[in-house]
Amino acid sequence: MSVIPEELVDICKKRMEPYPCEGFVYGRGPEQPTIMIVGEAPGETEIHNGMPFSGRAGKVLDEFFQYLGVSREDIYFTSTVRSRPYKIVPKKVGDHEIVEKKYNRAPNRKEQLAHAPILDYELQHIKPKQLVTLGNIGLQRLLGNKYTISQMHGRLIHAKVRRLKDLDSNEWIMSDDSYSIFPTFHPASIFYNRSLEKEIYKDLDKLKEILGEIY
Repeated sequence: MSVIPEELVDICKKRMEPYPCEGFVYGRGPEQPTIMIVGEAPGETEIHNGMPFSGRAGKVLDEFFQYLGVSREDIYFTSTVRSRPYKIVPKKVGDHEIVEKKYNRAPNRKEQLAHAPILDYELQHIKPKQLVTLGNIGLQRLLGNKYTISQMHGRLIHAKVRRLKDLDSNEWIMSDDSYSIFPTFHPASIFYNRSLEKEIYKDLDKLKEILGEIY
């Protein structure tokens, strides 16, 4: 289920209109989950079926959950940006025809700010035992740009997180509450760098220990 008020969704959709993004995917999961996954943005599959992490990277993520012994029913899925950021790239088809194709890209700062009120709302109203960020975008959305996944993956962080000062602001302030945050690589990263898979499973071993202490 999604806990986001529709009026907030409408505001954020309006804020996204100037940017090359498409679709909208709601957060999904229980109101008191074991884990809240904070990803980057939906891809082509997700904007068509409305299911977070249902594409190629989602299948890899499911393998991670199985390894942890955590069901999808115990996870709330959200992301920094709710629409699919895309870039248009000319692609040659056959000998003479060139078509334009949309490819996923990382959301930029303005796009992250446009959808920030949704994640702010979820963090205030959903009470996960553990936040898990995937990749640089999710980590930096919560903690700031000085943090990188290559430095911070596999570390348990207890910290306040970034939120907008108010709905009409572009200024970040820190939350009143502190959160338990565990960063790891985005599952799609192994498509480009297979060696990261070993690092991710080392992170998952640490996360499994942390979840064991929670229970």
